[in-house]
Amino acid sequence: MPPSVVLVTGVSRFLGGHLAARLAANPDIDRVLGVDTVPPPRDLLRRMGRAEFVRADIRNPLISKVIEHASVDTVVHASLSANPASSGGRATMKEMNVIGTMQLLAACQKAPTVQRMVLKSTTAVYGSSPRDPALFVETTTPKDLPSGGYAKDAVEIEGYLRGFARRRPDVGVTVLRFSNFIGPRIDTVLTRYFALPVIPTVLGYDARVQLLHEEDALAVLERATNADLPGVFNVAADGVLLLSQAIRRAGRVALPVPTFAVGPASRVFRGARLVDFSPEQMRFLNFGRVVDTGRLRRQFGFTPRWTTTQAFDDYVRGRALRPVVSAERIESVERGVLAAARSLR
Repeated sequence: MPPSVVLVTGVSRFLGGHLAARLAANPDIDRVLGVDTVPPPRDLLRRMGRAEFVRADIRNPLISKVIEHASVDTVVHASLSANPASSGGRATMKEMNVIGTMQLLAACQKAPTVQRMVLKSTTAVYGSSPRDPALFVETTTPKDLPSGGYAKDAVEIEGYLRGFARRRPDVGVTVLRFSNFIGPRIDTVLTRYFALPVIPTVLGYDARVQLLHEEDALAVLERATNADLPGVFNVAADGVLLLSQAIRRAGRVALPVPTFAVGPASRVFRGARLVDFSPEQMRFLNFGRVVDTGRLRRQFGFTPRWTTTQAFDDYVRGRALRPVVSAERIESVERGVLAAARSLR
């Protein structure tokens, strides 16, 4: 049964804003409220149609007034940020993610009208390490828990949400653990990383990368909002790309950096406002991460439209990335390197 009144957090960003627009286009939903600390861009605000923008900070207890007065029955928490630069720094990002979620859950706990909670989480809660399994399932315990940044925020937030679910067993709780987003319109650390003409990689590593197209992400969020599908679900596209393959498909040039130089190199890119690498993102680029999506298909009833490769290629086409070096030239150099390596054996 579709919800009556939906509140979506983080509507100034791509996923929250476009989800609010999709929900507002559904005539079965009476009212859609979009909450954020800043207004969405003008074109996104137009797309949102009849959705009502509410300028509010979820860190403030006044968010409970918004939920109470509107008689909200479904909350989609889509404001979790992985980008410190767009959040005003790492400290502000953590405060918005963790303290904001705590206040939002406290408000929902007190609101008798709330019947459904959807959380946009991340597969980063599994961490990245050389001891990881080939596939993470939803019940897998990480070998190395994330020690900081967005991944640690997500682990804490999921813990708070489990506490909320125990206190409000009448509320259906859905946790969507998304893999890294890719697409022609969404802006993430990873989309900026692959847009660099010369891409730093860690010497000796070639991570397996699993992605999700932005449109599939929106479709999953929309389905979770409209249907009563409680549980924890990994959300990712079929297939994987090696980091080296993705760099070649984007027509970029890889720059292998020794492990000891990764820290200084990341600080250079952060200082130049190109890409803000965090330690957990660097570990992801070392070891990668791949999740099993069987539960998403069987229980949630969703199969992504794009594979990882198709999603990545759509990103390359949509961003009109011009090859820095032709594919033929790269292949020629790689063949030369392999031939030289064989001759040294």
